[in-house]
Parts: sequence; C-alpha cells; structure tokens
Amino acid sequence: MKILGVAVALFGLTSGVVGLEFANPTLDLLALASLIVAYCCWRSAPVSRFLKIFLALFAVETIVFGLADLASRFGLWPKSLSEARVPPTLALTVAMFAIIVFVVSHIPVVRTLTRIADRFFLATDQTSAGIASFRFKTLERTLATGMVVFLVVLNQAEVAITVRLNFFNRDFFNAIQNHDGPVFWRMLLWVFTPWAFIYVGALVVEYVVSSYLVIRWRRWLTQFYISHWLSHHAHYRMSLTRGPADNPDQRIAEDVARFIDGGGDGGAFGYGVYNYSIMLISTLSSLVSFAILLWSLSANFTVPGTHFAFPGLLFWVALIYAAAGTLITHLIGRPLVQIMFTRQKVEADFRFGLARLREYGEQVALLEGENAEAVSLRLKFAALIANYIDMINLRKKLTAFTGFYGQISPIIPYIFAAPFYFAKKIELGVMTQTAQAFGQVQSALTFFISYYTSLAGFRAVLDRLSSFDAAIEGAQTGLAFKIERNASSPALHHATISLPNGTALLSGVDFTLKPGRNLLVTGPSGAGKSTLFRAISGIWPFGAGAVSIPASGKMMLLPQKPYLPIGPLREAVVYPSAAEMYDDKEIAAALGDAQLPDLAEKLDISDLWSQRLSGGEQQRVAIARALLAKPDWLLLDEATSALDEKTEKAIYETLARRLPQTTLVSIGHRSTLGAFHVDHVEVQAGAVVAPAKT
Repeated sequence: MKILGVAVALFGLTSGVVGLEFANPTLDLLALASLIVAYCCWRSAPVSRFLKIFLALFAVETIVFGLADLASRFGLWPKSLSEARVPPTLALTVAMFAIIVFVVSHIPVVRTLTRIADRFFLATDQTSAGIASFRFKTLERTLATGMVVFLVVLNQAEVAITVRLNFFNRDFFNAIQNHDGPVFWRMLLWVFTPWAFIYVGALVVEYVVSSYLVIRWRRWLTQFYISHWLSHHAHYRMSLTRGPADNPDQRIAEDVARFIDGGGDGGAFGYGVYNYSIMLISTLSSLVSFAILLWSLSANFTVPGTHFAFPGLLFWVALIYAAAGTLITHLIGRPLVQIMFTRQKVEADFRFGLARLREYGEQVALLEGENAEAVSLRLKFAALIANYIDMINLRKKLTAFTGFYGQISPIIPYIFAAPFYFAKKIELGVMTQTAQAFGQVQSALTFFISYYTSLAGFRAVLDRLSSFDAAIEGAQTGLAFKIERNASSPALHHATISLPNGTALLSGVDFTLKPGRNLLVTGPSGAGKSTLFRAISGIWPFGAGAVSIPASGKMMLLPQKPYLPIGPLREAVVYPSAAEMYDDKEIAAALGDAQLPDLAEKLDISDLWSQRLSGGEQQRVAIARALLAKPDWLLLDEATSALDEKTEKAIYETLARRLPQTTLVSIGHRSTLGAFHVDHVEVQAGAVVAPAKT
C-alpha cells in the first residue's frame, strides 16, 4: 500500500502542476484529494483487509481516471472514443471515495464489523475455481479479493449506464415534444436498446459472481465458527456459564448467513455486509454523478414565488429534505435494534423448546407431561408474540413517516421546474431529466431512511456474532486450571474445584490415578464426583490448581447418559472415530461383548438412536465404543447404572478380559462394584478426596 501511496502522491503533484498552469480549480482539488489519498494509503496498516480492498481500488482509479482526464485535456484522447471521454470530476469522485473508506475504517462499529469480515479475506487456504472449462487454483483470500474488485468495478459501470440513460431520457422526451420521429426512433433503437441490453447483462453477471462470492464466504466463515466453537471444549464451557451467547446453533446456522448477505430471505434481514458495501458504493457513485448533473440543471432555478436564484437550488433542497427525514427516522426507529436482537433470541428459544420436546418425547409421554410442555411452549411463544407486537408498534410509526415522506418526494422537483417549463425556458426533456436526477440524488441521500429496518436487523446480527466471538474467546482462554500435558498419569495437584457461580465444591484436592490399579469412587449424590472426573479430564473450567494429563496415554470418559449422534448405528458405536476405522466384524464383536448382539444387524440403519434405544442399551453401546477405542484410562461415571447387577457384572468382566492394559476408574453406588476395583476412595462435599473407611 505504501508503493501505491507514493504513486498517488506523484500523480497528485502532477495534477497540481497542470492545475496551476491552466488555472483549473478542478485539477487543484484533484491534486489536494490525491495527496490525502496518498496519506491514507501510507497509513493504511491499521485499516481492515476488507476495507483495504476498496481503498486500494479507489486509489488506483484515482490515478487511471485522472490520467485519462489529463490525456483528454492535452488532446491525447482518441477521437474515435470522444463520446466515452472520462468526466472531469470522475477522478476527484473516486479519490473522495478512498478518503471516506479510510475515515469510516476508524469508526468503532465498523471495526467490529470488519473484524468478522476480515477473517475470510485473510484466509490462507488453497481453493480452486473456474470460468467455463478453465480451472485454476489460488488462495481463498486472493480469489475473494478479485471477486470483490470485479463486482465494484461492474457496479460502477452500471451507474455510468444509468447516467447515460438519463441523457437518453432528456433527448427522448424532447423528440416527443418536438414531434421529431427520426430522432425518436434513433434514440429508441440505437441508444436505449443496446445500453438496456448491456445493463441487463451486467446485472446477470453481477448476480452470478456475487452469489458465488457469498456462498464461498458463508462456507468458510461457517467452518471457522464451527471449528472455534468446538476447539478447546469451548462449546461445553459456554453451556456451563449460560452467558449472553445464547443459542449458538442459530448464530452459526443463521447469523453467519445474515451477516454476509442477510440470509437471502428478502425480509427484515435481507441485506448483509456484502450488500451494504456494494449498495453504498453504488449510492455514493449515483449521488456524486447525479448531484453534479442536478447542480448544473438547477443552476438558474429560483425559489418558488420569488425571483431569488440560488446556485444548485435543487441539490440543496434534496440535501435538506433528506437530512430532516433521516433525523426523524432515526428518532422514531432507534429502539428497533434491541427489538431485532430480542426477536432472534425468542425465535431461537421457541425453536429449541420444540426440538427438545422431540428429543425427550418418550420421557414426556411416560410422565404424562404434555400439559406442562404445552404451557412452557405457550410461554415461549407468548414472548415471541410480545416482541412481534413491539415491532408492529414501532414499525407502524416508521411506515407512516416513510410512506408520507416517499409520497412527497417525487413532486418536489416539478414544483421548482414547472414554472420554467410553462414559461418555455426549458423543454419537457429537461424537466423530466431534472426530476429523474433529483430522484436519484434524493434516493442516495435517504439511504438511511430506505434501509433503516434492515440496518437495525443487521446491527442486531452483528451484535450477536460479536458476543458469540467474545464468548468463544472467553471459554478458550478462561480456564483457571494449569494444564500439564506431559505427565505419566492423570492427576490433580493442590486443586480447588468450583461451581460456575464460584462456590468451592472440593478443596485441597491431590488426586493421582495409578496405572493398573482400578479405582472405585463413591460418595453421596451432589458431592462432586462427576465434576471431579471432568476436572481430571481437563474440561472443567472452574477452579484453581494444576491438572496433569498423560502425554501419550489415551483417556476416555463414559457419562451416565452417553451421546449417540443421529445417523447410521455404526457411526454411533465408533464415535468419535470415523466409521471406516473399524470393519463390520470388529464392531459386531464389540456389540456382542457389550450384550447387544442383535444390533450387529442394524449397523447401516439411520435413526434417532438416543430415542430408539433404552437407557441400558445406550450405556452398553458406550461400552462397545470403549472396547473399540481401547483407552489407557477408562473413566465410568455411573456408566452402568441403568443395568441390572448380573449384566453389570458381565460388562466389567468383559472390560477386564478385553482391555487388560486399561485402568478402570468408576463412580458408582452399588457395593458389588468393589469386586472389580483394587482401590477405593470417597468424595465428601466440601472436603478433600479421602480413602473410604473400612
């Protein structure tokens, strides 16, 4: 960027010299703007990668369009391209865009936005792409940058076509007023038709390229959030704290899509960071292009009812009208961001309640809890309705104002232009051109009004993703225990194990698992036995002290209620390993040893196994999982509590026979478990782990 800054500075100095030579204020302004752009490029290190794309593009365009303008001034522009001559103010316009990008990059909310967007544009992953049959490989960030640059340039071309059609509109209506048939047909067939086809083609290309950019962006950002949410057990620790990052599933599945392009639903969340970036560039381009045109068209207009002429009158009318409308819109709609934020939360809560009922349908039916569930769901839906009513009450005010505002806007230019038309000082084409130019300027200036509701929704999405980021970071870095991963055995040293609210559950814990010596852990319910297991596994985040985890040995914990993923049974049995790591014979043998021989015939059947299997069957599937994994340390947290004593005895005998190198550490309440363990300790609430009295 510094090299580009030097190039822009050299161009600015050149423009300044030419401006002084020809006494041209436009070139003087361009020289000043170019030097500011050069400074922006030189100091662009803190600017986000995403915004730096726009800054660099506009800086390059400043040089290119500026040199084209200088070539035209010195008679070096090809005569055959005289109609395509670059407007004198175009270079100045893109220079102003570059300066605006640099300024807004320092706004806090923009920094928050680009911190999320930059991840994709800094990605170093290799990817492949193609155009027709041509395929190539490149870095993800390189491809993304190229697509954004192409789309911005294409959008600028669309604005240029719109300006050209504005002049067509003037000449077309003048031909109608003058009853000039040849000019009418020439303008229709040889000006409007080709430019209209080019414009439609540009729109189609823009849609295709932007769609591929959006889906690639969403794919990458979704994978990023999934991997970070799952890494270092952040998902588990976040569920314990119950902080502001509620419903992480919604934030990954929906908010990521809404952040990029509004989710494509066309509703309140119909626009995202990509859409707003392109729309703002298009809006600014239209604003500058048509503001210059509107200024010149209304240079001699007078205030209605007076003879007072004000330079660029209609431009100032549009500016004041838009400023007043924007201020009123913001005052009315300011609470909408919080309403949108709450809307996403209550929608997700209601959806989660329905999903949870489906998951625990059997338990609800056995307890005849349908009425309780109906009440709970009604309360969740009532919160959704209350939020919706709040939104209706606010948006009806916004709709009333914006509707009234929009009805008045089209007639304003005619109020000022009509007296000149009736006095035959301007033609019909000029009046319609003036009205169209005013509409474009007014539309650009009222961007905030037009998109206020969707902007509020986007801000809510941004807040949700930002808080999700903060929650993940806190979960990954907030572990109070010191983890040592080069130990010979799992252990806790001088540890205090606390609850999420900070209350100490166990204090002064020095606890080491000895290889080859099976250990039984007992104690009253709620004493902290399960939490002790989670702490020694290294996933419990609340407490202090040191946790030693073997460097080479594999540790596996079987909870009382095992996790069975939805899908083929073989994937549930071998989880978290890949299904192809074990053949059917190995899986069938493990199921047989776990007293589930009949399930060996259902390995390829997909089902919701957590509902299809009984509690005892689920625990035995987890045992089969352990038989396949062959861990060095197997922690059983009441992992056989749903089995009868005879089956439990058979399971422990199988574990001893099939896993002779595995040390078993069990939590249980049955006295019969003592026969399968060498050592025995007892956990007492609020006390250290102590040997049980014999």
